[in-house]
Amino acid sequence: MIQYRDDAHISAEQAIDLYIRSSLGERRPIHNKETFEAMLKNANLIITAWDGKKLVGISRVLTDIAYVAYLADLAVDQDYQRAGIGKQLIAETQSRLGPDCMIVLLAAPKANEYYGHIGFEHNPRAWTLKK
Repeated sequence: MIQYRDDAHISAEQAIDLYIRSSLGERRPIHNKETFEAMLKNANLIITAWDGKKLVGISRVLTDIAYVAYLADLAVDQDYQRAGIGKQLIAETQSRLGPDCMIVLLAAPKANEYYGHIGFEHNPRAWTLKK
């Protein structure tokens, strides 16, 4: 049975390992432990999914709790995908946000079709500015 937690302190190594197992590692700085430490430290809300002692999913969020929550990362171990873990991570995230708080995200190419399937509305007006 998968357990969901908002109080787990995970290491950069645990997160990197999960991101590699989820394929999100292809789009994240998995070779930079310091960046991953900062990503975890500075997120407002992190929900984790556990199969026993094994980290199998994460929702990493930057939010003001009231109006908007940016779902920076949603990663589920490939061996656990299609079991509802990603959907439950989003539900767990929503349950910790204000009643009118919206979730926004940028979908990884491999996950682009997933979000519409679970109720997200596509918005073509996203912009990025890389340093």
